[in-house]
Amino acid sequence: MTRRTDWPDPSGPADRAGRGRAVGHDPWDTGDDDRPRRENSGGTDLPGDGHWDGRRREESDTERGDEADGRRGGGRRRRGRSGRSGGHQDSGSPHSSRAEKGESPGDPAEQARGICLRLLTGTPRTRKQLADALRKREIPDDVAEEVLSRFEEVGLINDGAFADAWVESRHHGRGLARRALARELRTKGVDSTLIDEAVGQLDSEQEEATARELVARKLRSTRGLDRDKRLRRLAGMLARKGYPEGMALRVVRQALEEEGEDVGDLGDEGI
Repeated sequence: MTRRTDWPDPSGPADRAGRGRAVGHDPWDTGDDDRPRRENSGGTDLPGDGHWDGRRREESDTERGDEADGRRGGGRRRRGRSGRSGGHQDSGSPHSSRAEKGESPGDPAEQARGICLRLLTGTPRTRKQLADALRKREIPDDVAEEVLSRFEEVGLINDGAFADAWVESRHHGRGLARRALARELRTKGVDSTLIDEAVGQLDSEQEEATARELVARKLRSTRGLDRDKRLRRLAGMLARKGYPEGMALRVVRQALEEEGEDVGDLGDEGI
């Protein structure tokens, strides 16, 4: 039997010519396939008939549509996650809002104690001032009364000491007389008995001495004015600080007389 030796050589010219092709090319294809061929977008001949070519186009269109749907779906999912995240960030907890307002998340009594301690830090306050602050913060009246009474028991609220310190500071710092000091203490809710005791620290002699100091400091700025205008301006200043009218006129007349003004026709009644 004679053995056939004319089989196609897989390493023939056709194979050698196509060795530079992309990965996926069949090395055993010698180009003898008589099937109709088409060109792809890159210009390479591809085997196949019209039906095969149509199926490939349909599959490619379907794949592109799936990819587009996937991208749109991913965008919707991302927007959904972003929306949920944004909503979560916008919603604040009650504890954070209380912290921004300086309130503790505890019961009303704890809140009342915290408010009072903050207000008393560095500055004495009367019981009425603290009660007004608690009412403004909507602390129940019974709770506020209990907390304020406890603060009085331990000495954190002392209206008597407050009145004494107020008179001392405002008289020597601003030159206020007893009448003006009593008026200020009443507006702060200090009891009338405590007010009388506090302003009683000042006697008439000390009050008049302070009035003379005030007139002496103001007298220079009135020079150049006529006598009656100087009198009205200086006496009005003392009246606004709570000094009695008679005392104010007497002190001003003596100060003008010392400067050489003729005050012989000026009396002690009326400004």
